[in-house]
Amino acid sequence: MAQEAMAQAIIEQTVVNLARQMEQQVDRELNKLDNLGEDDIEAIRLKRVAEMKKRQEKMKEWLARGHGEYNEIHSEQDFFKEMKGEDRMVCHFYRENWPCKVIDKHLSILCKKHLETKFVKLNAEKAPFLTDRLKIWMLPTLALIQNEKTVDYVVGFDQLGGKDDFDTSVLEERLAKSEMIDYDWSAGGKAAAAAPKGIRKGGGSSYKKTESDEDSDFD
Repeated sequence: MAQEAMAQAIIEQTVVNLARQMEQQVDRELNKLDNLGEDDIEAIRLKRVAEMKKRQEKMKEWLARGHGEYNEIHSEQDFFKEMKGEDRMVCHFYRENWPCKVIDKHLSILCKKHLETKFVKLNAEKAPFLTDRLKIWMLPTLALIQNEKTVDYVVGFDQLGGKDDFDTSVLEERLAKSEMIDYDWSAGGKAAAAAPKGIRKGGGSSYKKTESDEDSDFD
């Protein structure tokens, strides 16, 4: 119970921090608009405040759907249940090895930072249908899913710098390249994930080899 309370407190603090950041962004934008009258500035402020409130309501919805946590799902049936109705979901297909634990560490951080995306993990050995359908042949593999369709993959570490000591921001930017998270590119970053979408490479442990690499949906 103590761990659950701590996790909830972290998530709530994340919501507060995001709201504060949005408010500061509003203030910065308004400070640039020196040529506008007071009525114009107030109209812009009200619009931004409305957007902030809408975002906060969305955050509450995400939290209710399990966002903000990095949860393990235990069956293929649970996978489809978790995916249903989600705009964006990252699923880590894993086995008990060191590369997968590295990915676990980073996703545990990112799930709290990016409430807009659901993050889950699934033991590949318990999901033979999905590993075959999604052409999972190396672990770790991240299946990047938008609107119940797999749009991209991150396989092993090659797209993350080729070694296991990469920074969380590297994986964050890789996910952003596939539009899996909201990301402010103007803020800059380490930008190490330069591989284009759809390229499967190595850097993990071989699981199953297949010939096809096509995107998959779940119809």
